[in-house]
Amino acid sequence: MTDFIITGGRVIDGTGAPAYEGSVLVEGGRIAATGAEADARATNRPNLRRVDATGQTVMPGLIDTHCHLAFDDAGSNAEIFHQRRNGLSALVAAYNARKLLRAGVTSMVDPDSTFENMTDVRDAIDAGLFEGPRMSCGAYALITGVGGTAGRLIRDEGVTGYYMVVNSKDEIVREVRRQIKHGADWIKVHVTGIVPRQAHRGEMCVWTLDELKLICDTAHELMTPVMGHCRGAEATRRAAVAGFDFILHATGMDDAALQAVADRKIPIVPALTFQANMVDYGDRIGTSPDLIAMFEREITESAPTLSAAHKAGVPLLTGSESGFALVPYGDWHYREMEVFVKYFGLSTLEAIECGTRKSAFGMRMMGEIGAILPGYKADVICVNGRVEDDLTVLGDPANITRVMIEGVEKDLSEPAPRKPIPGWRLAQIGGVRLTRALALGRPAAPAALHVEELH
Repeated sequence: MTDFIITGGRVIDGTGAPAYEGSVLVEGGRIAATGAEADARATNRPNLRRVDATGQTVMPGLIDTHCHLAFDDAGSNAEIFHQRRNGLSALVAAYNARKLLRAGVTSMVDPDSTFENMTDVRDAIDAGLFEGPRMSCGAYALITGVGGTAGRLIRDEGVTGYYMVVNSKDEIVREVRRQIKHGADWIKVHVTGIVPRQAHRGEMCVWTLDELKLICDTAHELMTPVMGHCRGAEATRRAAVAGFDFILHATGMDDAALQAVADRKIPIVPALTFQANMVDYGDRIGTSPDLIAMFEREITESAPTLSAAHKAGVPLLTGSESGFALVPYGDWHYREMEVFVKYFGLSTLEAIECGTRKSAFGMRMMGEIGAILPGYKADVICVNGRVEDDLTVLGDPANITRVMIEGVEKDLSEPAPRKPIPGWRLAQIGGVRLTRALALGRPAAPAALHVEELH
């Protein structure tokens, strides 16, 4: 590991402070000094390697706190549940990890995975077997017999895809302990789920408060935090009261839920990039206007409470939910910051702080990563242009010229093109209905996507 100084760049330090022109000195994989002090300390080191960042933004690497590296841009849950194989999905995840690096992601949280195999990918990256972002992982997402967000696709017990059903208090305790034993950094709970017959109600809270407290008590005894997928006010309130450390989505909060979250300053990952992509680009993939409107309401109706949470000091973290076809790896990891600016009223620099320093919470590394400050690990990216003026420059890998994790530069070459894997994708007979009109040569509209096809 060699020491070096980055010169000529415009530094965004990840604290929300204004950008400044200055240097960054890296020693032993950590930020040693910035600005004039960095230049002064470099003066007496004529052989110090110099990295020229003229015309570029120097900033902390992005931290994606909701990315499913095992899902491989799946088109549906059915594909994940029935088309995946254990070893192959881990190998494919290793291939996709390169895409995250090229997008400037230096750390990521994988909340749940098929076969729990992202803990193996995490350990392989840590051991240097291949390059990828630093990872923090959950195992299987805990659900009740009611199910998660895939309705009757989920078995009544045992494992389905990335879900594990627990049907009693004894099963809860046993499974939490088992996951921690096998390397889970987080316990993930699907606090809400969809009941097909009651789908019009949206996601419902499917756990009692006592059950949620038991999960937290069991995990916390073993020094392991708990995260929860929560949509709807009651689920978010119960998760906060039960002792959850981290809440995914938190959409549809009422005053009581907001107060419960604000009282403990529980970090929230809205993870609305999926919805934002549907709103802005759904018409290009044949999504029905009604579904687009539904996704837009989820954002706009939740924006006031999420903005209020931010103003109350609740950390908002960024998560892309990449792993599905609507949010493919490498393309959208920056976009949650755009959502924060557009819908929540944050400034660009505040949103960047959410995507860097604040999101270090998801890695359980607050004060260690996510900022360009002395003593922090040198997870640094260099980006063409002024990111504080235009977040979209982060969306083009060609603009990201260097990615460093603890001062070590990563390979940003494009992965070799991959060929189709037999049996890997869900087979389809066709994307449109073969009506008589279509068969006789009349044009047909694209097939409309519906709710059950997305989650």
